[in-house]
Amino acid sequence: MRPHSPTGSGATAPRSRRRRLLRGAALLAVAATLGLGAAGPSLAAGSAPGSPGASEATISHVEPRDDGAEVLVSVPPDSDVDLGGVSVTVDGTAVEATAQPAGSSGAVRRTAVLVVDTSNSMAGERFAAARQAALTFLDSAPDDVLVGVVAFSGEVTAALEPTLDRDAAREVVEGLSLSRDTLLYDGVLGGVAMAGDEGQRKLLVLSDGADTSDTDIDDVAAAVEDSGVLVDVIALEQDSAQQKVLQTLSRAGQGQVVAADSDALRAAFAEEADALDRQVLVSLTAPADLTATEAELRIALPTPQGEVVAEAFTTVSAASATAPGSAGLDASVVDDSGWVAPAWTMYAGVGALGVGLVGLVVLLVPRPAAPMTAAERVESYTASTSGGSRLPAVPKVDPDQALQQAKDAAGEVLRRNKGLEARIAVRLDGAGSDLKAAEWLLVHTGVVLAAGLMGLLLGQGSLVVGLLFLALGVLGPWIYLGVRRSRRRKAFNSALPDTLQLMSGSLSAGLSLAQSVDTIVREGVDPVASEFRRVLVEVRLGVSLEEALESVAERFESKDFEWVVMAIRIQRQVGGNLAELLDTVAGTMREREYMRRQVAALAAEGKLSAWVLGLLPPLFLVYLVLTNGDYVKPMFTEPLGWLMLGGAGLILGLGVFWMSRLIKVEV
Repeated sequence: MRPHSPTGSGATAPRSRRRRLLRGAALLAVAATLGLGAAGPSLAAGSAPGSPGASEATISHVEPRDDGAEVLVSVPPDSDVDLGGVSVTVDGTAVEATAQPAGSSGAVRRTAVLVVDTSNSMAGERFAAARQAALTFLDSAPDDVLVGVVAFSGEVTAALEPTLDRDAAREVVEGLSLSRDTLLYDGVLGGVAMAGDEGQRKLLVLSDGADTSDTDIDDVAAAVEDSGVLVDVIALEQDSAQQKVLQTLSRAGQGQVVAADSDALRAAFAEEADALDRQVLVSLTAPADLTATEAELRIALPTPQGEVVAEAFTTVSAASATAPGSAGLDASVVDDSGWVAPAWTMYAGVGALGVGLVGLVVLLVPRPAAPMTAAERVESYTASTSGGSRLPAVPKVDPDQALQQAKDAAGEVLRRNKGLEARIAVRLDGAGSDLKAAEWLLVHTGVVLAAGLMGLLLGQGSLVVGLLFLALGVLGPWIYLGVRRSRRRKAFNSALPDTLQLMSGSLSAGLSLAQSVDTIVREGVDPVASEFRRVLVEVRLGVSLEEALESVAERFESKDFEWVVMAIRIQRQVGGNLAELLDTVAGTMREREYMRRQVAALAAEGKLSAWVLGLLPPLFLVYLVLTNGDYVKPMFTEPLGWLMLGGAGLILGLGVFWMSRLIKVEV
């Protein structure tokens, strides 16, 4: 019911009587459609400001005056409020206040903008129902509400600026036409711009499809929230996933999403008009001793069923308040006094911290010491043997000393975990790195920290992105060592036949085995030359030649070279022509390498298919997460989605394992 005036006047015009009958039918249709499930449940909270069907009254808009404020209150349906019994408190203090129907005073400008989907997907029954629903809204909306129309499809059209001329509005609605594409988000932005910045502004958005533009929904939601415009969205025959996307807009506009089909569309628009008709304008006088412009406001309106109460912390005085039209529930709680750091400073701070960390690592990298001259050595010796210095020493940070202290700390950690030190040492040897285990641990720690900071910076403070980059920082260096180790092993095995041929030629020329190894060091290619150089060093330190060569085979996990070492060991024990034996082994290795390459060529198509089929599903999932995160969000937030991801991962893993077994041929 509409709120009645304190005079109790019940005379109404025929048009008002028809309007009330139409609203009653609309309410019955909404109850039948939404309550019985024909159109689906509403996705918004029932107590959103300005939302129809709220269980309590809500404060929809506040315009401060010098001595008080004008407040628009939306009352629930079927609430026969007594406007003469209104009571208002400001921070618990009762103040003078009067109440009247919002449409009878005109003290507060009220604007409603219809944002209508005119894409081709609305063709047929949907568009006819949408046009009739818009005409119903025009017939039912209070006479003081200015109505504008924005149409969106492949482009956004400001069809009608806000006006009180209902005939012009009906002509515009009846003349709407369809075209392709759905620029939903741009249409909402056009509605916000058309609503202006004065009085209560409300968008009534109607859409039946997903947005097809490149506009970011978060940017649109931020624009809606900053404008203070109320937004209700009617989702026409849309699934729950798209309705959840539309909730982002409705939450930013303190409204709701109403799911409806073509039959219930007219009733939904009529209820929106009825919600405007139920609004009450409360004029209050702020307390004389009020020191702040914002306070806790409580408005109570008596009804036969009990009081209807609306509460909010908002602006109750115009002194130092924001400009009229932007003073609402959003703007009233902001204090602009003092400097507030912009949001980009957080990311700049994270970036500066990351740059500083990288600079520290660069400073800690050891630099070769320049050779000292004779005069510098004498001066250093004199300073060290003197009883004291004439000037006090100036403390300074020595990068080499700091690096050594960091190495000592890392070495202490490794000494407590011998297994970790051994694994690091084996991987470093296999990759051909000159770093020691303690130095590698320091570099790895720096990479982990830098990756975590970069993740926070690129993810704009997102903890998930930060943890993802942190995991990449932990695994990345180990993967790098593994790749280098694999490439080095392949290069060693590829150069081994030529190395054996060179060794055989040296032995045939009369050189000893040790001299032939030295020849490979001087004329061979890496990594064979560097490894044989290490063999000579170990031999000079007392290790036997066979044991030094076996160490090479173990580091590269080379079965071929193990056979070579075995042949050398047998020849040195029983005798024989080692040069001829090495020629035979080299020929066998070449034939096996030829066979291996032929098999690899024949299996290349199967390997490529395995890579494509194995990587396509996860990469496509990552693409969807980056481009349309809301679409795949239920996969990560719903139990059914977790089950589907687990099942898909299991099936994909089994398929990849089976394909890898099929295409792997041992030679």
